[in-house]
Amino acid sequence: MAHLQFFEKPGCLTNQRQRALLTSLGHRLTVRDLLSEPWTPARLRPFFGERPVAGWFNPAAPRVKSGEVVPDGLGEAAALALMLADPLLICRPLLETPWGLNAGFEPGPVLDALGVRRAPGEDLAACSRPGAAPVCPDPVALK
Repeated sequence: MAHLQFFEKPGCLTNQRQRALLTSLGHRLTVRDLLSEPWTPARLRPFFGERPVAGWFNPAAPRVKSGEVVPDGLGEAAALALMLADPLLICRPLLETPWGLNAGFEPGPVLDALGVRRAPGEDLAACSRPGAAPVCPDPVALK
């Protein structure tokens, strides 16, 4: 199995569930605090890959929910500047794996390589709080 860097919001129940799943699959995790990590645009940008800029944002972040930050229509530089100033805006978790970088916990090549499978209808990125939005939107739905 693999050693992973897992960047999370401390205390997030969804991130705890995701970590538990990865460790149950035999992966070793180094858990990092997403909010205190010294991010730079060059370090953060690769986690988002080809995902649309709006999909880089955590829709449950207070500034997004209030409408203060509207991810639609933002360019990469503006989005990264906002996220560096307020890391709560970053969809999570961020994963650094031998198979690449990943934002969110959505199905795709990185989670496939890690052996993560979900049951039909299961949302591994959904916030654990009842009625809350996922912590990272499905990139397919944003296209």
